[in-house]
Amino acid sequence: MLRDPAAHRYAQAAFEIAREHGELEAWNTGLQALAETLAAPGGMAFVESKQVPLGAKEELMRRVLGQPAPLLWNLVRLLATKGRLALLPQIAERFQELLDEERGIAHAQVVTAVPMNDTEHAALERRLSTMTGKQVDVKAFVDPEILGGLVARIGDQLIDGSARTKLLALKRQLAGSMS
Repeated sequence: MLRDPAAHRYAQAAFEIAREHGELEAWNTGLQALAETLAAPGGMAFVESKQVPLGAKEELMRRVLGQPAPLLWNLVRLLATKGRLALLPQIAERFQELLDEERGIAHAQVVTAVPMNDTEHAALERRLSTMTGKQVDVKAFVDPEILGGLVARIGDQLIDGSARTKLLALKRQLAGSMS
């Protein structure tokens, strides 16, 4: 999903404010709750509707948050006033990414040809953690087309150790030597 640049800026500012006030967890919890509310059926349509009064939108956000940190509530009211409440899921996602970076946590998407068992999954997490110097959380997917090995993406880094890629490289190498 393409992220609106404004969401990135709001998340960055929110993160810095939350860190300054020692409220990272409270902000993260609140932003995630708001994002979940907007992901629910009708949630996004409600906040984007021109027919729904601003007060009703703020009331929904207040019910979701309960007693939010005052500065978090200021962010929500600012977004509501500017008609940008729809950015909350993107802001929450980026805020979580910043929080994970702060904590030294990386997320990896790993594709294997066959499902990994728990032992293999844990070993892969340890290996990737050693490689990156961060605690790596692995989300595994299965794609039989890679034939064997694995393909891992950690942020912008791609590690392709699939049998399919190795076979294609060998094929190119052999085709080159035949010429």
